[in-house]
Amino acid sequence: MPLDPAPARPSLDPAPMGRAVGPPVPPVRFWPVDDLPALDPDPFLDELLRDEPVTRIALPHGQGWAWLVTRYEDVRFVTSDPRFSRAQVAGREVTTMRPVPVASQTAGVQYVDPPRHTLLRRVVARAFTGGSMRRLRPLAEHRAAELLDGMARAGAPADLVEHLHGPFPIAVLRDFLGVAEKDWHHWATTGEALLSSGAASKERAREAAGATRARIAELLRSRRDDPREDLAGVLAQAAATGEITEDEAISLAIAVQVSGGHAVRNNSGSMMYALLTHPEHLDRLRREPDLLPRAVEELFRYVPHRNGVGIPRVATEDVEVRGRLIRAGDVVYNAYVAANRDPGTFPDPDALDFDREGAPHVAFGHGPHHCLAAAMARMEAEVMIASVLSRFPGIRLAVLPEEVEFQRQGLIRGPKTLPVTW
Repeated sequence: MPLDPAPARPSLDPAPMGRAVGPPVPPVRFWPVDDLPALDPDPFLDELLRDEPVTRIALPHGQGWAWLVTRYEDVRFVTSDPRFSRAQVAGREVTTMRPVPVASQTAGVQYVDPPRHTLLRRVVARAFTGGSMRRLRPLAEHRAAELLDGMARAGAPADLVEHLHGPFPIAVLRDFLGVAEKDWHHWATTGEALLSSGAASKERAREAAGATRARIAELLRSRRDDPREDLAGVLAQAAATGEITEDEAISLAIAVQVSGGHAVRNNSGSMMYALLTHPEHLDRLRREPDLLPRAVEELFRYVPHRNGVGIPRVATEDVEVRGRLIRAGDVVYNAYVAANRDPGTFPDPDALDFDREGAPHVAFGHGPHHCLAAAMARMEAEVMIASVLSRFPGIRLAVLPEEVEFQRQGLIRGPKTLPVTW
């Protein structure tokens, strides 16, 4: 729905009289980011990919308008070019998906540019080493087996979200972050509110953000007295030595909690829904288990992992993107889910193709802000799919695909329940 465009700014380099300066500026279009059925791609993004890959939008919250970039190469360009800053978003009122930010804008790793951002990522990388992932994987496999044994005892039909996709990422993250099992249910409930986008949830989101920060601050304080090799121990040590601030340590832990808990639950549930609604792909994975890592990468590309867009950037100088002049100070969003369906990069993008070759997906982002927990998310997806296929070789949906209920008014898309039988 077109809106009245913002008043035009005078050009920084006006053209001579009678000569146009590039294509006309597109109107601002309101994007309500409505809930969509199952794994259907957003028709608004499909339209932009085809007709207007760099345009202007207004989102349900905040103020003003922003550019939206949808093509694969343009998304990679904007997310890696230092002329587009996350730091300049902090403290600025922008059009946005959520009533309140998920992470602190004053200390959050999401709102920091290199070189400070590089240092923060280096600290977290001490916990995300290849060795730590190898140590975590057998624990994850054991936990998945326990959960699926419980589902078998409960009997068919059963809800795979209740028995696996909900508790499994939480258990893995709990071990990785270093939270006691008896305390984790408090953390899990606030994760839902942190990523709610509904207007009615504004106060709930604020309360969840405050409660989450308080719990993480307490966990980091306990690690100063009881050092361990988990993520909380790594962050507490870095804060104690002054390498990072206390607020930065808290923000890093929140980023990992959000991406490693709530997001993995929904994304892995969507992956399993995709497999259950593509039985020929499920059969192939049973026959060719070595195909699993490649299949997981294609599932990350294929599954629309979020609604709308995430954190924007601000142009620090005039930059041209696909013929559009983005002025210094303009806000820019990147649509990763659209980029993953760009037909110019991924032929037949709406097909689930385990033999797909070529460009890597951008489900974890691109550039300096590439997802911190990507390695753990890949490991968890492989463990969950392999465990289900091993324990329940005859697994199938217990309802029609269109009867599966999906999350509503959330930033991360995924099934709310996933009824299966075997």
